[in-house]
Amino acid sequence: MEVKMRYENAYQTIEVETKELEEWLNISITDDESESAYEKRIQKEIEIQFNRPDYNNWHKFDRHRGNSKAQTNEEIDELDTSEPLMDEVMDSRIFCRDTIERENQWEYEFICTKLRKALGADQANMVISIILDGQTVAEYAASIGDKSNNVSHRYRRAINKLKKVFSKTSF
Repeated sequence: MEVKMRYENAYQTIEVETKELEEWLNISITDDESESAYEKRIQKEIEIQFNRPDYNNWHKFDRHRGNSKAQTNEEIDELDTSEPLMDEVMDSRIFCRDTIERENQWEYEFICTKLRKALGADQANMVISIILDGQTVAEYAASIGDKSNNVSHRYRRAINKLKKVFSKTSF
């Protein structure tokens, strides 16, 4: 018997014995059914069990796939389409995330070095923790085991010293 099977987006006709089809589909011919009606029922069952799910899954996966603006006909096979291109996303910083994080880390280290040169070690650590790391005065005071009032006064003195130092020099 000839059976139509869907492969990708087109039908292909294959020759299969009726006994094998009965085993595949788990159906058999009834006494009052003709041979042509039985073959139609087999094809209908194949459509339900094999052809539609494969096509639907393929269609679900491939329906939004298209050619990118950056592709030419020669590059279609070479270009990885699993990720969008830089001009296809709303925020292109995602493609430069490593570079941005690295530059932020270098800037942080540069500022810490300048603060340590301008202030003493304890004052520099306090200013770095409060200003750059975002701790509150109370949190920093609790971390070093001191009163927040004392830390607040030291912090204001360090800020005034920084104003004097950096008003004379620049980075």
